[in-house]
Formats: sequence, structure tokens, C-alpha cells
Amino acid sequence: MSVQRITLGPDEAEQRLDRWVKRTFPHVGQGRIEKGCRKGEFRVNGAKAKTSTRVGPGDEVRIPPLPVPEGGRPAPKPKLRVSAADAKMIQSCVIYQDDHVIALNKPAGLPTQGGSKQLKHVDGLAEALKYDREEKPRLVHRLDKDTSGVLLLARTQAVASALTAAIRHKETRKIYWAVVAGVPTPYLGEIRYGLFKAPGGGRGAGEKMICVHPRAMHEFPDAKRAHTLYATLYRVASRASWVAMEPITGRTHQLRAHMSEIGHPIIGDGKYGGSSQDNMGDGWGAMIGGEISRKLHLHARSMTFEHPVTKKPITVTADLPPHMADTFETFGWTPDLAADDPFEAL
Repeated sequence: MSVQRITLGPDEAEQRLDRWVKRTFPHVGQGRIEKGCRKGEFRVNGAKAKTSTRVGPGDEVRIPPLPVPEGGRPAPKPKLRVSAADAKMIQSCVIYQDDHVIALNKPAGLPTQGGSKQLKHVDGLAEALKYDREEKPRLVHRLDKDTSGVLLLARTQAVASALTAAIRHKETRKIYWAVVAGVPTPYLGEIRYGLFKAPGGGRGAGEKMICVHPRAMHEFPDAKRAHTLYATLYRVASRASWVAMEPITGRTHQLRAHMSEIGHPIIGDGKYGGSSQDNMGDGWGAMIGGEISRKLHLHARSMTFEHPVTKKPITVTADLPPHMADTFETFGWTPDLAADDPFEAL
């Protein structure tokens, strides 16, 4: 296949270059796209481009010679078969739906997307959320596998682009609830430690984030600034607290790493809090024993955004997962005890 130059039409929504290439040439893998961008083979309007470069109507994309799949045409992607039980499960997670947007209360333990040995995930199960549409809804953001709560999907590419842009430009608001070890002080505050991926080739090494003090950011070129607001709502003596968090930035594992860095890991977080029940200062390790579940106690409680079509403000709220509801009952907390805006004083 020779070099091609393709101009995006007026009906194409703004999107990342790598995603556009995958949709246009589904037989081309992510690795080939990343390599081509590094070598300057993919260009947008004549300029070198990254995989994350945004392309939209009127942009000209230079496509280098690409491998031709066997038979001379891209092999159709096999359609994922969703069992009746899985379809019923994912449909029961829908907490908001209109012609443009679907919001789920994602269960803890269900990955957002597929990966190594992950055969069941929201992206695949979204086939059961097509309803009257030909295409399945698209993810517009992600939650960690073990984090539950509000997850948005868009029913068209144009809505997906609008919501993705709103999240990227910090025009949405997300509030998380967590149960953490100890009692954060001050009760109301912010965390501004930068984050970068842990070095090393060991299993999972690249998935853990390391915190960097704001004054030391210049020493770590790969570190990205991160900003979290937190509010301590209720506590059980000095052992555990119910905390609300608002991520101003959206870095990988941001809330988990930030709470651990200030000495109050999220209950059940073996990656950032350790798996023991050790007393650490005035707090405890991430496992506090007794009747309390060992699952991660982190929940995306609500998300507020401007509807991309009606332009009206929408707030979607997700009920607690069973293991956190049990913990709340054990500690005598109820969701109605939380203020509408726990960060109003900040």
C-alpha cells in the first residue's frame, strides 16, 4: 500500500489520531501507529503528529504505507457474544439514559476495558447497551477495575468527542467517596503531589505511581502535576474516616496514591496501603480487619457535566457498592449525612 493523504469530512467528530487510524484501518495495531508517529510517518496538515494529536473535519492526515491484510481487505472484527446473564447484569447498572448519554454504576471488580486475561469488561459488555442503535455506546473516561461508581458512555461519536473534551478541559466535576485509614488532618484540604510511573520491569511495576513533592517536580522530568481536594466527613475514633475527594486533575491512581502519601491509604488498597493491619502513626494499614471487607473502598459517587446536546447541567449519582454499604452500616454512617458540596469551604 502506498502513501495516502486523507482529508476528514464534515461529519467526522474530533478525536485522537490513533483512534481515527484504528477506525479507518482496523487491521493496523496500536504498536504500528505509535512507531509510525515516532518516526514522523503519520502527519497532520503536514506536521509531525503524536498518537494523541487531535484531528477533526478538514484536517489532512498523511498515512504511510501500511501492511495489507490477508485477502487484500481488513478482516472483520468478530462480534463479541454477550451472554443473557451478562447482558442483564450490565443493563441493571444503568442509572441514567437518554438518546445521547448512558451512565452506569460500574461494579467493583469489573474492568472498564479489556487487557491481559481480562475477558469480561464494560467496553465489551456495552454491546448489550445498544438498544435501538446499530453501534454500541463508547467509553468517554475510565475507572480502575476495583473502583465502583459513575461511568459515562456516549451513544454517538460526536457526543463522545464533546464529553471527552469537557473532561480534558476540566468542565466536569467528579466526587468520590472513600473509607481511609486514620483521620486526615486538617479535615478539609488539598494535595498537590506530582505523579510518575514507578520504574522497573517487574510485574506491575509500571502500574504503580510515585508521588513527588511540588518543590521537587523539576527533578523528575516524567512527573505530571496532580491536584486533589479532600474533605473528612466522619470518623471512627482514630481508626478510619469517611472522606470525600474531588480530583482536579485526572492522573492514573491519583486518589489512591495521594491518600497513601499523606499517611491515610484507602481501605482495601494493597497496592498503595500494604496488605497488613499494621498501625502506621495515628492511622492503620489498608486492611483493618474484623467485619470490614478487604475490597477497595473507593467509589465514584457523582459526576456533574453539561449535556453535550441539551446544554443543561446533569448530575448523576451512584449508590454505594455492597461491600462499602456494609462498612458504612458497621460504622453507623448513612449517605444522607454528607453535605451536597463537602468542598464549599475551600
